[in-house]
Amino acid sequence: MRVFYIFEMKPEFKALYYGNESALYRIFSQLYYLKRDDFDFGYHLFFQLTNRIEKERLDQILFVKMHQDIPYSKRNGKHRINNLYKDEISILEVRYSYIKIEAEQEGTSFFEILKTISPNFFVCDFTMQDYFFLSGIKMLV
Repeated sequence: MRVFYIFEMKPEFKALYYGNESALYRIFSQLYYLKRDDFDFGYHLFFQLTNRIEKERLDQILFVKMHQDIPYSKRNGKHRINNLYKDEISILEVRYSYIKIEAEQEGTSFFEILKTISPNFFVCDFTMQDYFFLSGIKMLV
């Protein structure tokens, strides 16, 4: 199972780190594994790099774009894709500071949709040490 955390970068930081995503990933990785004592420092650094996500607006956009697809459903604030033909099971949850996707496979159809919503989304999978800007995705697996 893959767990992706997606952050909406401020445009100036996307421009700075585009092409050098590994440096940005190291910052997010350090924030992810930060000790409780350093929380204030991490909090301020995180919000210097990222924009706050408009949760209700994004939830509505996702629902409107996907509600007619048969494999899509939304329950308890979680968007789900259960597409047996593509062998895809993915769950997306929108938070105010990040988007979390749990996927049974390497990629997810949610990436293509999120890519159309903002060009500044940065994806991290801390377990697999994988990272990329959604705008750099050419095709899904």
